[in-house]
Formats: sequence, structure tokens, C-alpha cells
Amino acid sequence: MDPELSKAIAELSEEGVPPAERKRLLRRIAGQVPIRRIGTMFRPKAAARWMADTVAGVAPYIPVRDLETLRRHHDGLDGEALADRLVRNASRVTAGVGAAGGGIAAVEWAATPTLLTAPVLLAAETVAVVAVEIKLIGELQEVYRVPVPGTGAQRAVRLIQAWSQQRGFNPLTPGVGIGAVLGTAARKELRDRLLRRFGRNITTLGPLLTGAAVAGYLNRRATQALGDRVRDDLRRRGRGAIEGTVVSDG
Repeated sequence: MDPELSKAIAELSEEGVPPAERKRLLRRIAGQVPIRRIGTMFRPKAAARWMADTVAGVAPYIPVRDLETLRRHHDGLDGEALADRLVRNASRVTAGVGAAGGGIAAVEWAATPTLLTAPVLLAAETVAVVAVEIKLIGELQEVYRVPVPGTGAQRAVRLIQAWSQQRGFNPLTPGVGIGAVLGTAARKELRDRLLRRFGRNITTLGPLLTGAAVAGYLNRRATQALGDRVRDDLRRRGRGAIEGTVVSDG
């Protein structure tokens, strides 16, 4: 995986990045698509394969903070209050990514030939949003005292599978044991989920600034919904404790 691509995606997943910097980083990600691949990005399945390969390559480098670091970065918050803050902030970040993509697309409308790069922009935005959401899942696991075990590569595989399934990490799920690579079934699941997200992100191409507004709103809503599902899943399965209280599997 290109270290520049990993660095740009990791930076874009951080909170508090200024809008102009988000646009610059998004352009940098889009610019990492090999020229020979640009034409294939018009085919959704080909775009999904590139996105899946990119997410799999970048995931080990996404900075997931442990509980102690999270509490230090968020004024000592813990438990549900900390989880609320993480979901809120991640939703704001993905909304910002959508707005950045929409802003770039608005400029593209003024120069028709550059619309040929639209699928590349959509793929870059999708990968960036997924990186933010993978980070959110990993940090929610920390908050609910169910940290994802393993090496960096193993944790990445487990978080990718959790994102693909839109739920918290479950060590009992087939294929998440000792392996550090995505199996065929898991990779297909990831591609299918990315394809659905890619299709939704086509709103980024709305004329003028309407694309930015709609894409930002849809990204925020999707990330919020994901965060809620992951939290419900972790509570329901009851593995671990939150705020010092052990929750049984009941």
C-alpha cells in the first residue's frame, strides 16, 4: 500500500480538519488511483474492487485510540457519554468529507471534461468515509471494554469485517480467528457493502453546492446509524463492562 495514500486517509479521518485541508486530502487520495485504472472506475464492480483493496491495505494504519487516550482527549468522559461524543464527532467528520467531495464536484461542473474523473472522486470519498467508520467501531469497542485483540493486521481484518456487517466485533464469527487476511467470503461482503455506499455517494455530484449539502447530510446520517447499531450490538451481546458494570448475556 502506498504510504502517501495511507497517510492521507489517516489524516482525513481525524477530527477538526479544516474544510480546505479536507478537499486537499481528498484530491490526494483520488490522485492515487493509477491512470490505467481510471477508465475502469466507471464500472461499479471494478470500482468496488479498487475500494476493497484500498480499504484492506489502509486499515492497519488507521489510528484507533485506546480507552485511556480517548478519555484524555475527551475531558475524562467515559461510558455512554464518551460513546455519544465519538459517534457525534465521527458523524461530523464524514459529513465534512461529503461536503469536501461535493465542493470539488461543484467546481468540476464548471469544466465538463473533468467530469471524467467523477467515479474516482466518489471512490476516494467512499474509502475516506469507511476509514472514519472503521476507526469509530474500533474506538467504541474500547469504550465498551471489548477491545479488538491481535496484531495490527489481525485487528484491521476484524474491524473490516465488523464494518461490512455493520455491527460490533464478534470473536465467534467464522473467519475472524487467527487469520490476518480477508477470506474470499469476507472480501465479497466488503465489496458488496462498499458498492452500496458508493452508489449512495453519487449524490456528491449534485449541481453547484447542493451536492455538498446532501452528501454531508447523508454521510452524517449513515455514520450515526452505524454507531447506534454497533453500540446496541455491544450492549446486547453484553461482553465486557461499561462504567464499571458487568452486563450479562441474559
